Amino acid sequence: MCRWLAYSGAPLFLEELIFKPKHSLIDQSLSAYASESTTNGDGFGMGWYGDRDFPGVYRDIQPAWNDDNLRDLAAQIESPLFLAHVRAATGTAVQQSNCHPFRHGKWLFVHNGSIEEFRSLRRELTLAVAPELFPYISGTTDSEIMFYLALTFGLQKNVIGGVERMVGFIEEVAAKHDIENPLQMTLGISEGERIYAFRYSSEGRSRTLFHSVSKKAIQELHPDVGMLPDDLRIIVSEPFSDLTDLWVEIPESTVVVVEQGEVLPQPFTPQRSHQMA
Repeated sequence: MCRWLAYSGAPLFLEELIFKPKHSLIDQSLSAYASESTTNGDGFGMGWYGDRDFPGVYRDIQPAWNDDNLRDLAAQIESPLFLAHVRAATGTAVQQSNCHPFRHGKWLFVHNGSIEEFRSLRRELTLAVAPELFPYISGTTDSEIMFYLALTFGLQKNVIGGVERMVGFIEEVAAKHDIENPLQMTLGISEGERIYAFRYSSEGRSRTLFHSVSKKAIQELHPDVGMLPDDLRIIVSEPFSDLTDLWVEIPESTVVVVEQGEVLPQPFTPQRSHQMA
């Protein structure tokens, strides 16, 4: 499975989180602790918000630890909100269009997990994407289909509702094919003002996801991170170190909304078609 992080706060150079911590995202791409895949070397990507109306994105297929361009860009780009992702492919090609984050307009989307037996469900799921969104699908992953289904179900107006409908639809289609426990996901989604972080799986045994505690605790426990802003919040697939009191695990079937330094959790409940009317 993949590893990802999201940051919100005062502008920060991307390298402060992608490279500098002891167990940074780059280190996790080589040696993840809490993942089924120890190595996440099937590509990487980062997306950041700046002065434009849309986020910047840099993605490539080589391992994150082996890309000098990534290191140089992360040292130069400063952003108040960014997402980064390292990929472990789950049955689809290692190609740039399959690397996260996926972007549509002002929206960024990263995913860790999979749709069970995606090849069997792919045609039906893909054909459910709204016709006006269909031309924007450029890759072959289940993750990108999830993103465009969520957009189809209204993500741009109601992020949580759009994702709840997307998940409910996938589970409904899978049930017709007698596929049990079809979905495993942690998601990071942003429009440049908030981060929405979801932790859910059909079987109730989701991949790990954490959010950071206070700035003071981070500086005490991670002196190698450097200067940090007061309102920072970080979402990670797995912590930057073994110091567990720095991180709060996001519960099963939960979405947290990160905005202006606040972390607001709420239950996450998929909506089936009879609930969508």
